[in-house]
This record gives sequence, C-alpha cells and structure tokens, in this order.
Amino acid sequence: MVPFQMVVLMDPMEDPDDILRANRSREKTYIFDVTFDYLANQEEVYRATTRGLIEGLISGYNATVFAYGPTGCGKTYTMLGTDKEPGIYVRTLNDLFRAIEETSDNMQYSVTMSYLEIYNEMIRDLLNPSSGIMELLMRGNKQRTQEPTAANQTSSRSHAVLQVGVKQQSRCLDVLQEVRFARLFMIDLAGSERATQNRGQRLKEGAHINRSLLALGNCINALSDKNGNKYVNYRDSKLTRLLKDSLGGNSRTVMIAHISPASSAFEESRNTLTYADRAKSIRTRVKKNLINVSYHIAQYTNIISDLRCEIQRLQKKIADQAGRQLHSDRADIRNVQGTTFLFLNSDSLLHH
Repeated sequence: MVPFQMVVLMDPMEDPDDILRANRSREKTYIFDVTFDYLANQEEVYRATTRGLIEGLISGYNATVFAYGPTGCGKTYTMLGTDKEPGIYVRTLNDLFRAIEETSDNMQYSVTMSYLEIYNEMIRDLLNPSSGIMELLMRGNKQRTQEPTAANQTSSRSHAVLQVGVKQQSRCLDVLQEVRFARLFMIDLAGSERATQNRGQRLKEGAHINRSLLALGNCINALSDKNGNKYVNYRDSKLTRLLKDSLGGNSRTVMIAHISPASSAFEESRNTLTYADRAKSIRTRVKKNLINVSYHIAQYTNIISDLRCEIQRLQKKIADQAGRQLHSDRADIRNVQGTTFLFLNSDSLLHH
C-alpha cells in the first residue's frame, strides 16, 4: 500500500533479472479513494468509508456498504468487529440513533432492522428481536453458517445482509405531509476461495458462493461498461437481486475490498482489485425518497370531531375534580372554625 490511495500488486513468481519477460510483468498499480494497511484501526476505516452516509440516510437517501474479497482477509472483522473493537455495523447504528435523537424534537422517526443470510441460495433470518443491538448482531453472526475450510478455520459460508430502514416525518401535522424514507444495506459477503482442497459439503458450499460472487462480478462488469449498452443480469443469484438498487440504482454505495498480503493469495488479490477498480466507474442515480401525503378534508372533519369530544370529556373531568376539591375545602374550613370556637370557649372558661 502506498499512502493514501495506491495499491501496488507484485507477482511473487516474477524474476527481476529475467530480461526476456520484462515486458510481460504482471505487476499492477491500482488507485482508489482511500487505502488502508494492517495498521489501520476500526475507527479510521469507519470514518473514511461509512460515516458520511448517515446524514444522507436520515434525509431520505439510500446507502449500501459491502465487504468484498477472498476468505480469511478480514471482511467479518471489518463489518462486525468485536466487543472491544466494534466494526461498521455497530458504529453506524450508534451514530444513526445519535443523529435521530438530536433531531427528534421536530421530527418523528420509525426505524426497522433485519439481519439475514444467503446460504446455498436460500435466505434465512438471523435475528431474535428481543435483545440490544450489539448482542443481536453477535448472536446473529454466531447463527451464520461457519465451517472450517482449507483457507480459514472460521470461514463464513454465507452472505450476511443487515438492512436498516429509516422513516422520517415532521411532528407538526399539516394538510400536506412530507414523509422521507431510506434503506441502509450493510453486507458481509462470503469469501471466494479455490476449491482444490475442499471436499463434500464444503465443495458444494464453495460452488454456490462462487456462483453468486461470479454473478456479482458480471453485474459490476456490465455496470462499468463505458458503452452502457450491456444487459445487466441481476437474476443470476439472490445476492445480485438483493443488491440491484445498491449496485446500479438509487443508492450511495461503498465497496470495501479486502486482500491478503500473502504471496499464495496473489490470484485472489488480483481478481478482487480488478473488480474493485471496475466498480469505481459505476455511477448511480441518487435521489431522495419522498412521499407527499395529502390528507382528505373528510379525514380532518373526523379528526376535529374526535378532538372536540376529547376536549369536552377532559373539561368535564376537570370540572368534576374542581367541584370535589371545593367541597373538600369547605368541609375543612367548617372543621377549622368549629375547633377555634371550642378553644375560645375553653379559654373563656379558664379566665372565669
């Protein structure tokens, strides 16, 4: 990594003294918006990639963040993290709810969340919605299909998709009400890997993973085509169907590509960087998601009638409470007067 935007991929099999093959070098240089090495912490990655999407999210702009790359390169760590070093999931949700709280006096919000996995082209829910956010995410991640493979002892054998929906509207009701809504996708993709050392179920899983990632790569290739005439086939996998709007539709999208510095991962690293480089040229058409709700006059007539009945009920309740309080006060005054009279009489008797 060459700070702060360049990645140089060098072929470990290349002989610098081989003059005959000098013109056929496989060394490649890639330029990205930002690059990180192994010294970068979770907060730095989050601030540079995802934090800027939150303001747009509560304003009605869709957003997507997904981790891409071979297995064992740290995708799940980047997205989920640990209790001590939380990843993009937790940091994004914390900042989102903080931003909502800061504007909740004037705006009313509704937030929904789902966490699912795509395993062998089957979609499965990962959540039990009765816990806190971090506990939910950790529990959901433990529910993910993870198996040891030749490349990774805890390889995620599924794509995990965390979807957050935000709906916003003013607390001041009017005849014409503007409602904003947006969706945030945060996706931890399964890692691609070679199948040479995997057998049985692991081989089958790898075939499904590579199929969906191949479909994703084909969509990226089609969307990055400068001619713009190539058909984009989102139907090849459930993953690409789910990411249709994120890749080529109405969404601000961040792709975090992970690669390994190991020489044995050269081919996987090159494929990942190639797709990431192509993804740079994809341009989405982002617009606010707005709905103008016009309330019918008949609805307002019913609302006004209901409010009048409620006002009359409350006024009667207040009047009854005031009447009971007045009666109680008069009784207290009579008791006080009677007591004073007795004391005066007692004093008169004592004087006599």
